[in-house]
Amino acid sequence: MYKIALTGGIGTGKTYLSTHFIEMGIPVFYADDEAKKLYSDQQFLQKIREAFGEEVFIPGHPDQLSFERLAAKVFADEEALQRLNQLVHPAVMKQFEEWSARQDAPAVMMESAVVFEGNLEQYFDKIIVADAPVELRIRRVLARNPEMTREQILARMARQMPQDEKCRRANLVVCTGETYIEANNM
Repeated sequence: MYKIALTGGIGTGKTYLSTHFIEMGIPVFYADDEAKKLYSDQQFLQKIREAFGEEVFIPGHPDQLSFERLAAKVFADEEALQRLNQLVHPAVMKQFEEWSARQDAPAVMMESAVVFEGNLEQYFDKIIVADAPVELRIRRVLARNPEMTREQILARMARQMPQDEKCRRANLVVCTGETYIEANNM
């Protein structure tokens, strides 16, 4: 079975692009959705507790993770982010492998923003990067997350691998949305 990764920074159009692959008959595994499911698994939550302590859980609800508290902890500390990734990435890749084995298609795709950051390249035959101009990416994120500020979006972008580096490492780059000329003439 041929395995394809679809990656790119926040707001580059990965999910939009993945719908076209589904239309072509390629099943798509959404890594972020699968990662979120881990947080309802008690064994996984125990690993989180051991790695980050009780302070990342909702007070009075020891079985409910506070995503806000966990995010504040890992985005403020690169070492903490690496610890979280070391828990999440292997578990998600295991889910992807099991899911892939159940698919009846010549190719499957995983959509994930962190293929390169997670050193997951070896799992895939080809890697596609979705790309878009920064201002378009910001508009897309604001449209789906109106509670975020421009500064928060830029800060998140700054924590991700630079988009041009992802493009250099890709087997194929697909520009989504406006062209660079249109975006730069706004």
